[in-house]
Amino acid sequence: MSKVQRAAILFLLLPTVAMVGMLGVSCDRPNPRARHKVLILGIDGMDYHITWDLIKKGKLPNFGKLAQDGGFAPLLSSIPAQSPVAWSNFITGKNPGGHAIFDFIHRDPKNMIPFLSISEAKSPTRFFSIFKYRIPLDSGEVNLLRRGKAFWQILEQAGIPSTIFKIPSNFPPADFAGESMSGMGTPDILGTYGTFSYYTDNPPDNAESFTGGAAFTVWVEGNEVRAELIGPKNLFVDEKPPPDSTCPFKVYVDPEHGAAKIEIMDEELVLAVGDWSEWVEVKFHMAPGVNTWGIVRFLLKEVRPDFKLYASPINIDPLRPAMPISTPDEYAKRLAQNVGPFYTQGMPQDTKALQYGVLTDDEYAQQSKLILEERKRIFRHEFDRWDEGLLFFYFCTLDLNQHTWWRATDRENPTWTNELEVKYGDFIEKLYVDLDKELGRVMDNLGPDDTLIVMSDHGFGPFNRKFNLNTWLLENGYLALLDPDGQDTVEYLYGVDWSRTRAYGLGINAVYLNLRGRETEGIVEESEAEGLIREIAAKLDEVTDPKTGKKPIRKAYISKDVFTGPFVNLAPDIIVGYRRGYRGSDDTALGRFPSKVFGDNTDTWSGDHCIDPYEVPGILLSNRKINPEMPRLYDLTTTVLKEYGIEPPRDMIGKPVW
Repeated sequence: MSKVQRAAILFLLLPTVAMVGMLGVSCDRPNPRARHKVLILGIDGMDYHITWDLIKKGKLPNFGKLAQDGGFAPLLSSIPAQSPVAWSNFITGKNPGGHAIFDFIHRDPKNMIPFLSISEAKSPTRFFSIFKYRIPLDSGEVNLLRRGKAFWQILEQAGIPSTIFKIPSNFPPADFAGESMSGMGTPDILGTYGTFSYYTDNPPDNAESFTGGAAFTVWVEGNEVRAELIGPKNLFVDEKPPPDSTCPFKVYVDPEHGAAKIEIMDEELVLAVGDWSEWVEVKFHMAPGVNTWGIVRFLLKEVRPDFKLYASPINIDPLRPAMPISTPDEYAKRLAQNVGPFYTQGMPQDTKALQYGVLTDDEYAQQSKLILEERKRIFRHEFDRWDEGLLFFYFCTLDLNQHTWWRATDRENPTWTNELEVKYGDFIEKLYVDLDKELGRVMDNLGPDDTLIVMSDHGFGPFNRKFNLNTWLLENGYLALLDPDGQDTVEYLYGVDWSRTRAYGLGINAVYLNLRGRETEGIVEESEAEGLIREIAAKLDEVTDPKTGKKPIRKAYISKDVFTGPFVNLAPDIIVGYRRGYRGSDDTALGRFPSKVFGDNTDTWSGDHCIDPYEVPGILLSNRKINPEMPRLYDLTTTVLKEYGIEPPRDMIGKPVW
């Protein structure tokens, strides 16, 4: 994998060295309003239209009761309706111009290298060598890139205690004396968004193309398999490049009974085919007295005729966190001691393993259920011990399952089949019903004066057709390649002729000008930038899909027209707001140039929301009456502060919804 690929796909974090200390600002003046309890359930991806339809059908009685007795409204997401952007709007009470998160992927205009937008990692720079080891003399660090103060930091300053569980766009956790657990953006122990391992004696033909996972060829010799888990790079060893750390394990296969025994560390796991293991603690030895710990789950897929064993991404061990995942550090440990090990990875469902066929539909569905049950167990523990202040708790299950199971409900999706609909057509609905039952338990145990808010960052829609933005820019003369005949080999914009390029796409929804003085090889003068931006936006608004006759873009937003705040100058020049059924392609996000502007989406990732926010409204329900017809995420932020009598800072742009 190239350096550019790693920069765009991985967080190159360094769990073997000391990381950022979590400093909190305590408040020593008690606030009498701290006894007032506010519960916020953040349900990622809960769609307004689906929720309302199921309420009308009587399938969500608790959501229906909350809507009738309190309030229910569509909640407008961010521009664009991407999770890191949307949750940052809610966290800060600002739009992207105020918090500087514009897309999953940003780019450095000085070198055009893309990077993930939530956090950055820096490695140690000075080492002392002794024998074969290097001892770092300075610490590596991980920095949160979201700007602006989080609402729970403002509550803390006012003496209101808060617990914030896994809110996205908060890795590493913002400085806070209260309890918080990092959410979306939290990597696995390799520093990636999730890298699975697949051990088999018959590797699949597509193994070389895996991203987000790796296949390892193993041999069954005398019913025994020897293998190893791959851990983080061992920076303590004085080698270039640094070697992988490893944790060996053995598997004893019992073909007659369709089972196997796994020996790893000091544990023995006996699994039948189709069984998932519980969490297993694993240790990676780095240097004398230095170890990095993680946790992993195994799935025994098959023992004959082929051997197939899946290992989940190795999560950061909450009992011995190798990276900063909570404030204070002890919070993650206390939680694990009370509820057991749990997924610390920000996006736990293994959508990549499903995409590559390493997990079947049945196996992925089983994993999704395990994750939801684990999350409900943690929520019940936190809810039952909560006695004052604010509790925010995040559920991820709807988002990732709607991404992957939309193909079972939408007959216009290229991968829909009748068999798939019969088996999984109600999978998403069952998740809504399951969350309704959890809401009922909450409502039964809230006090009469407690405030309940249920919200989502966006809704959901089909993703049937993909738009290759860079190919469109190329065909319309805004972008040029050094080798037009090598169009299909360009990746991460390497191969673009910047001397003839006026605009380029990167990320899911972003268009940038190649601006002189901003981009290293910029050619567009400041004096012509305004006209060029509006020209491109107007043309994008008129694009038509030749296959369907539809216009895939609802609106191309000009950033400086819709964003406010000190970081507007860092924003993409145009944000493309797609219509339902369409989305920017993965190729666009990674700076590639497919041969055609449009294509069918044949991936298991069949539902999406990274489109125009008016196409996918989220939900806002409360046991309080709601005034606006369609409040925005940052309106909810000011509402929470007002609930505690706190005047929102002047740079917050929302209005209270009560």
